[in-house]
Parts: sequence; C-alpha cells; structure tokens
Amino acid sequence: MTDRSLDMLIDEVVLGLASDEDRRRLQALAAQDADVASRLEQARQRFAPLDDTATPLPLPEGLWDRIAARLDKADAPAAEVIDLAQVRARLGQWRRAALGAVAACLVMAVALGWSLLSVAEPLVVAVLLDSEGQAVALIESGEDNRTQVTLLERPDLPADRVMQVWTKPDADGPPVSLGLLAGGASRTLTIRGLPAPGPSQLYEITSEPAGGSPTDLPTGPILGVGLAKKPVI
Repeated sequence: MTDRSLDMLIDEVVLGLASDEDRRRLQALAAQDADVASRLEQARQRFAPLDDTATPLPLPEGLWDRIAARLDKADAPAAEVIDLAQVRARLGQWRRAALGAVAACLVMAVALGWSLLSVAEPLVVAVLLDSEGQAVALIESGEDNRTQVTLLERPDLPADRVMQVWTKPDADGPPVSLGLLAGGASRTLTIRGLPAPGPSQLYEITSEPAGGSPTDLPTGPILGVGLAKKPVI
C-alpha cells in the first residue's frame, strides 16, 4: 500500500465511507504501526469539526408509522414485511452520502491548494536548503508546534533509511525530533511539551536508519537545514 493510498483509506474510515473489511484492516495496521495510529488520530481530529457543522438529516415523514403499520398486519404477504436491517442500512447510506458530500468539498479545497493540516497563521516559516544551496523543504510551525513540512524535493533514500525532522527550541540545547516523514512524503507533525517556536530557530531534516535515529539525536547526513523567520502577515 502506497503512502497516498493509506492516507485515502484513513480518511474514508474516519468519514464512515470505508467498508467493514477496510475498517478492520486499518485497525489492524494501527495496532501494529505507531505511525499509522498517529495518522489515524490526526485524521480524526482534522475531521472532528464536521460533526459540529453537519446538519442532521431528518427521516422521511411518517417512516416509523408506516413500518409499525406493516408490522401490525398479521395477514400481510411476506414480500411486504419491512426488513429493519435494510432500513438501518439505508439510514446509514444517507449519513454516508451526507458525509461524502462534505468530504468531496474538502478534497476540492485541497486540490485548489489548501492544506487541511497546515497551520492557518504560522508563527514561523523556514526554508531548508541542501549542501548545494537548493531549497528542499518548507517548514511552517504554529504556537502549539504543529508543524507542516512541505517537501520541495524528494531525496533518493535507500529502502532502509527514513527522513527525520528536527528543531532546536533552545539554541544552546540539543535538537528535538519532530517526527518521521514516512514514505518520503510531506506531512504535518505534532509534538507537545515544547515552547512556541520563534525566529532564528533551527530546523533540519536528516537521513536516519529505518524507525528513526537510535540515539534520539541526528546521526545524518543532513538533507536540509534552515533558520526560522517570522512571516509578514
């Protein structure tokens, strides 16, 4: 499964659009892979506002009265008996259709260049440069250190290596890992317990062994590095 197809599966499960088989498959993956579990939780948080904004769909007028009337007919032909399982399934289809319409709008927004995961007004922005001075990534980080990493180049890493993102909240302190870019894809990384990012804060991406640095410090090589700037808003 590619990283993109996994993201699509996660969104479908969170929105209630996935089949029972796909939902069970994702739950099994999340139980075995902490990165998948983290991405699933991020998707749940991202789509949570939909429950607050979605308008409940009323049942057709008189539906339950018609169901009760048919169930009360002792002599009704078997073909006219209402299958409650089908009724529940149809209600579920209505709900999925409503969520699907909202999801389609969100996908369209992404296609137009909006990022659902990005911070609306980042406190700092950093452009990371490689050893040749070429821009390889854009960093946008907000007050809660929710950091959007947008790759501008896709480094050709061996299968046993992974990209790891670091920052230095304290210029005199050690680097702190913000997380891994599994599959070499752009991603939003979330970490708690750090002070809000500020100007001149260092960010870098390094190549590390699969699973991340074994020392909790960068082992390199450095793929991109840069200092944060406060954006003009």
